[in-house]
Amino acid sequence: MNKFLLILFLLSAGSVFAEESKNEWQNTTLSDATIEKIQASKLTYKKCVSDEMQKSPYLTQDMRNATDAIMKLCEPSLTKMRDVYTEASVPGVIADRHLKQLRYQVTREVLQGLMFSAASRNAGK
Repeated sequence: MNKFLLILFLLSAGSVFAEESKNEWQNTTLSDATIEKIQASKLTYKKCVSDEMQKSPYLTQDMRNATDAIMKLCEPSLTKMRDVYTEASVPGVIADRHLKQLRYQVTREVLQGLMFSAASRNAGK
């Protein structure tokens, strides 16, 4: 009887593992042209952020408010990058995860840059 239960358990466990393998992420390949479009969109986004950081109204604002305003102004660049992902048939979850990661990374860089420029202005006083 115990052998029968053991065999039944092993068979059911095997079917569970087979079901899980269907849900695993399958590696996708992007063409070189798509990767270049994504990199160009990323460069456009970072250039937009950099150009906005140089404008004088942001230098006098609170750093957090200035960072928020800069990020909102450059958000359409990320929409273009999302369109590139959609055209390449990248799952939306993966595209959104990458865009979120990029947005957080750039937001940290902007905030650090504004903090540095405020500190250097205050040191000069």
